[in-house]
Amino acid sequence: MIDTDARTAWQLFHVNWLPIAAMGSLLALGLAFTGLRLEPIAYGVTLAIAAVLLAVTYLHQMTKGERADPKLVFSLGTIGQVILTCAIVGPLSFVAGNMGWPLQDHALLAIDRALGMDPEPIARYVNDHPWLADVLSRGYGLIKWPLLAIPIVLALTARYVRLQLFMLAMSLALAITIAISAVVPAIGTYYGLQLPAAHFPDINTAIYAGQLRDILALRDGSLHELKLFKLSGIVSFPSFHAASAVLYMWALWPVRRIGGIAAALNLLMIAATPVIGAHYMIDVIGGIALAAASIWAAKCYLSWMSRASDDVAKDASPAWQPGLG
Repeated sequence: MIDTDARTAWQLFHVNWLPIAAMGSLLALGLAFTGLRLEPIAYGVTLAIAAVLLAVTYLHQMTKGERADPKLVFSLGTIGQVILTCAIVGPLSFVAGNMGWPLQDHALLAIDRALGMDPEPIARYVNDHPWLADVLSRGYGLIKWPLLAIPIVLALTARYVRLQLFMLAMSLALAITIAISAVVPAIGTYYGLQLPAAHFPDINTAIYAGQLRDILALRDGSLHELKLFKLSGIVSFPSFHAASAVLYMWALWPVRRIGGIAAALNLLMIAATPVIGAHYMIDVIGGIALAAASIWAAKCYLSWMSRASDDVAKDASPAWQPGLG
């Protein structure tokens, strides 16, 4: 890979291991001190898939050198990092939740009401329009597929640097989200309103029910084994659904014919977050702000890295041009 963008992206690819390694280390420490344990088969299979993708990435780059295909390297490598990150942050959020800080639903609900965005009339309006409830339920589930689609789309369109900036921003946003959630734990709007999920029968409250179940079990000590494919999201503030939507929109916006569609779908996901995800509006605002700050931080790091590379290049011999590796 002789392309300058590919070379820069390869540097960023390695930088992206830092937040992944930090979160993985915190997870290992957290499991050791909390008594929580990982269900081995699901995690073993997931980690094996990530390891295979990453092994192919590094083996291809090492054997091909400057002839390595950046589309292959960055699509498979980033998907491997995404899978590994998702396998870490899910249980890490439970480790953070195990700290047992007081629930902050009353405070978050009070902020929403002070902003003039009481969640009860919003939920009632959606419940009274079943077609809208169905659309929002579908929109809320859009968080998963872009995690695999974005590495493929950006790699195939040769937007290698943007792909790595997306990965860096997402990792930063995840790490900060989990840290905040540890000290600002909450269950969700229906819990804050003291309303049963059945109060709004036309709204899909299965996600909220799973969150309620897992948070209460975690806090009373009855939850011990973390099953990867059965974990519910237990983070309320800030909303990572909202943060993800902003990150996805930013990542795909420059891609012709896809950027506009991605923006519309992710705006739908944001709209679904307060009702289907039982998030407070302040959760959504916080998630959007966090995503914007993470993108800004990733771009600042790229600028710093570029300036540092330029300074090194001034002192380097022009006779040798390094490959990607």
